[in-house]
Amino acid sequence: MPMLRFAWFVLCAFLLTPSAFAAEKKPNVIFILADDQGSIDAGCYGSGDLHTPHMDSLAVNGVRFTQFYSAAPVCSPSRAGALTGRWPVRAGVPNNCSSEKGGGGAMPNSEITMAEMFKAAGYATAHIGKWHIGYTEETMPLAQGFDYSIGHMGGCIDNYSHFFYWNGPNRHDLWRNGKEVYESGRYFPQLMADEACAFIEKHQDKPFFIYYAMNTPHYPYQGEAKWLEYFKNVKYPRNLYAAFIASQDDRIGQLLATLDKLELRNDTIIVYQSDNGYSTEVRAHNGGGNSGPYRGAKFSMFEGGIRLPGIISWPGHLPEGEVRDQMAHACDWLPTLAELTGVELPMTHLDGRSQVAVIKDGTTKSPHAEHPLHWQVGKGNGAAWAVRDGDWKLIANTRDTEEAGKNQNFKLFLANIAKDPGETTNLADQHPEIVTRLTKLHEQEFPD
Repeated sequence: MPMLRFAWFVLCAFLLTPSAFAAEKKPNVIFILADDQGSIDAGCYGSGDLHTPHMDSLAVNGVRFTQFYSAAPVCSPSRAGALTGRWPVRAGVPNNCSSEKGGGGAMPNSEITMAEMFKAAGYATAHIGKWHIGYTEETMPLAQGFDYSIGHMGGCIDNYSHFFYWNGPNRHDLWRNGKEVYESGRYFPQLMADEACAFIEKHQDKPFFIYYAMNTPHYPYQGEAKWLEYFKNVKYPRNLYAAFIASQDDRIGQLLATLDKLELRNDTIIVYQSDNGYSTEVRAHNGGGNSGPYRGAKFSMFEGGIRLPGIISWPGHLPEGEVRDQMAHACDWLPTLAELTGVELPMTHLDGRSQVAVIKDGTTKSPHAEHPLHWQVGKGNGAAWAVRDGDWKLIANTRDTEEAGKNQNFKLFLANIAKDPGETTNLADQHPEIVTRLTKLHEQEFPD
């Protein structure tokens, strides 16, 4: 009996060692959200004229989706969908939110975010970068599950002065934990990377969740001098966009290097996506990004507005260097990450569906094979919306925002995405029965 008690004591001591605790530690999560990055604007998605080695490394060390969709073709609804796992209209964000302090149109505080989900499971949570889904005390990051927040609350800022210049009066927009701070002259992408790395260092011994929402490559295009020189022979405005993308990629490399230094890379799940297609606004020099074979860009329900880079990487735990052609959606990240980390899902209706089975096995059917995908921006009869059910996609009240599209408007547009991913031919008149069926699916999902 004494020997048995001694053996039990040794076993318990072993189980309670720091290494045993480490084995039980939940994986960290970093959700990287690019802003206005085009459908194929990374080397791993086919762009041969950009410099994106660190973005590409996520695909080399993870799973890359080729039919990944954002939650909307514009900033605020896209972010609301990704953070809540709910269609943006259901999450209370049918349009862009205010970029002015105290402005309306915010995501309701009652919505449960990814940060709240992870915080409830004991994670340290940080918002770093862009917010743009609420500019009141009860809708800013600290009220939505984040322990720490640094960034801008509106749609964009100048990357050196941190002023919002695009809808006067010009106003400063940089906040740390709900208090305005001034870092004049400090390059915002570098500020973000430094803040993220400091948060990782501070919380390396407990699980952390970082929502790393970049201000790049959203206008103003402010790539660093070395990259502007590097791309000087590239045609305008692609040269400006390319330099900004390369500056963005450098900072992603800084994050990855910090994880490697702290030996946390295999303990950290990284998700990467763009919030919507590239911008053709005059403030974005009328373009610079690339939708590749897809029609449309930012603001458009055509593929170029919503079909975007989507990658997940967790070396040693998920497949590496693999591609998935199944449909996936930004709302899927929340249930996917909950399953991977073993945390409890929010007690609310979710529209996203876990992609874990697809990520682990490329032969698995998409969870959306039997459940249509929905998009809507705006409300009422003039709202832009789309439904994808299997290979069929119906669009209503959208425009072709790609440069060659010249903002041509479409009341209804039907395409078979498997046969015509570029949405070159409108089949609405040829298949009225499919138009009727998909319209009913939309009306059932959004009855108001």
